[in-house]
Amino acid sequence: MSVCRKNMNMQTRRGWTRAGLATTVLILSACSIVTGYVRGRSSEIAALESFAVPHSPAALGQIRFVFDDMGGLSTRTLDTVALPWKLASTALLLDHTARTGASLDRSQLPTVLQRFGFVVPERIGNWAGPAPAPKFDRPIGILTGDIASVFPRIRLEVANLGCAACHGGVTYDREGLPRREVWIGLPNTSLNLEAYTQAVYRSVKSAMDHPDRLLAAVQAVYSETSPEEMETFRAFVLPRLAERLAKLARGLDRPLPFDNGAPGLTNGVASLKFHLGVIPGDRPAEEFGFVSIPDIGGTTLRTSLLADGFYGVPGKSRFQAVSVDNARPVSKDELAQIVAFFTVPAFGTSPEEAEGIVPRVRDIVEFIDSYVPPPFPGAVHRRRADRGRGVYAAHCSGCHGTYSDDPDRPRLLDFPNRLVPQAEMGTDPTRWQSADQTLAAAINRSAFGNRIAPRQTRGYVAPALTGIWATAPYLHNGSVPTLWHLMHPKRRPAAFLVGGHRLDFARVGIAGSPGPGGVMVYPESYRPWAEPTVYETRAPGRSNSGHEWPFDRLSDADKDALREFLKLL
Repeated sequence: MSVCRKNMNMQTRRGWTRAGLATTVLILSACSIVTGYVRGRSSEIAALESFAVPHSPAALGQIRFVFDDMGGLSTRTLDTVALPWKLASTALLLDHTARTGASLDRSQLPTVLQRFGFVVPERIGNWAGPAPAPKFDRPIGILTGDIASVFPRIRLEVANLGCAACHGGVTYDREGLPRREVWIGLPNTSLNLEAYTQAVYRSVKSAMDHPDRLLAAVQAVYSETSPEEMETFRAFVLPRLAERLAKLARGLDRPLPFDNGAPGLTNGVASLKFHLGVIPGDRPAEEFGFVSIPDIGGTTLRTSLLADGFYGVPGKSRFQAVSVDNARPVSKDELAQIVAFFTVPAFGTSPEEAEGIVPRVRDIVEFIDSYVPPPFPGAVHRRRADRGRGVYAAHCSGCHGTYSDDPDRPRLLDFPNRLVPQAEMGTDPTRWQSADQTLAAAINRSAFGNRIAPRQTRGYVAPALTGIWATAPYLHNGSVPTLWHLMHPKRRPAAFLVGGHRLDFARVGIAGSPGPGGVMVYPESYRPWAEPTVYETRAPGRSNSGHEWPFDRLSDADKDALREFLKLL
């Protein structure tokens, strides 16, 4: 299993990565175990594809978003981000039994992975595919499939992460408590890729002290494992894994030279630089361009992509206002080109392979275009929200877009695609500084160099606020726990817990209060569903400053009304 990091790939070890979601665990790559190229396919996608063909393109796009591996299950991706599933998951289970005393049993795996924010949903709240809706026995977004070769004789179940691992967020009940329902398109604000990669590294490193015991555990956990796959482990995977671990032990003693961030964060720029050779892989890298996983709402009205608008369409204006009623300056086909390129770092495909999946990504763009976030589950004060509608129109719409007058579910009608320069907004500059011209030049030398236009922008594109109530923490680097704190800059906490949190419906965001050492902690009676970590805003790339002046001219009543209106989006 690799991580839906919007950030890793390699062009046969020369590397390529996307700036988006976080990264993977290279230490478990099977290291070219097969001569030549062999591709597998997600075990779920084939049957669902056949259903969706006569149905809407958006339904097929959602199916791909949840189940399509996008070329991420292959011998090539085993060299980059994919993992031998049974070996990796068994190592995690062995670590779990050592720490907790639990039995070595496959049924414990969802519990193990839930620590890192992976979700095993009871249902998908906005499922548009065939009935009955799919049921999950492992976290959504973890995709597996077999790869096989006749010579040498290889059989291996490979895992990688799909889009829904990062963009499948939990919903909440009337009390703000998280539910086991996932909404496809919401960000998974509890997914902690840094903790996950470190845990896999530690557990595999420990298990490899006794490789025979590890293989015995694999057969105990996965009794259906074939003799061919067991021999693949012995003859190919374990020897190369031992070599990789030994090399890491002599240097970094961690899977990657950079930090992946905190729950809901990614460090895609660092991963991209690593795989392009812009930063070395054998010593720590000072790379902290963290970005929160976004909600997908409004994406098809964008004329550039990512928080800083780093990716544009060649020959087209990067920051141009768009209306849903007018011809869009950037077409869905052109957006599909950029999103297909994202599969290189996200799933470990090559740029050449990414060109071949553009038609499948085009289906996903149709789903994104049809996307609607879940409705706010709590009560909304209607009179206050009506006042907030006016506050938003007067003070926010110029950057964040114009919404319709629908009383219950305002729709985004116009989006300005406005780049806000650093000097104007003052938010942490590390992300846009990291995406520099050296990186852009390296991207331009790749196979996608004539399909996308990367450029350092020296600022951030104000996002659409669709579904904002469900996406805490806020700002591009996730450094502010609630909208109330965003609107009261002097009250923003220097540190707060994030991950597995419940929602505060009044302040809109992570529920908590000041605790020991000034850290904002969860309510004493609340038990988080994932393992939280402390977000430290004084750390590099995590400053909570900026976006202050828009609220200086608002009264407290205006701020309260604005938050109420934002619940409707």
